[in-house]
Amino acid sequence: MTTLPLVDATQACCAPLAQATISETEAEVLAVRLKALADPARLRLLSLILASADGEMCTCDLVDPLALSQPTVTHHLRKLAEAGLVTGERRGRWTYYRVEPRALDAIVDVLRP
Repeated sequence: MTTLPLVDATQACCAPLAQATISETEAEVLAVRLKALADPARLRLLSLILASADGEMCTCDLVDPLALSQPTVTHHLRKLAEAGLVTGERRGRWTYYRVEPRALDAIVDVLRP
């Protein structure tokens, strides 16, 4: 299995699938992004962060709504960050996360027929 670098998901990996055949590397990059989204806990994390009043949430505030341990929530947030879907900012002991809307747009653009 090939180890891929951190994904800049704000940029589309490739042309829309309906317009051109993608390369093996492009397919791997897109798969990293889609795999990060293909988990119910990660989708809920994105939903919670996007729905928050200021568009960001502390890791500590994401534990109870998901009924998961803090290390598990951190693991899922790390996967989303590795795919470029969220960014985190360390503030003291906690990290606050924001969704990268351009990253979501880039995925939609690739999948749009």
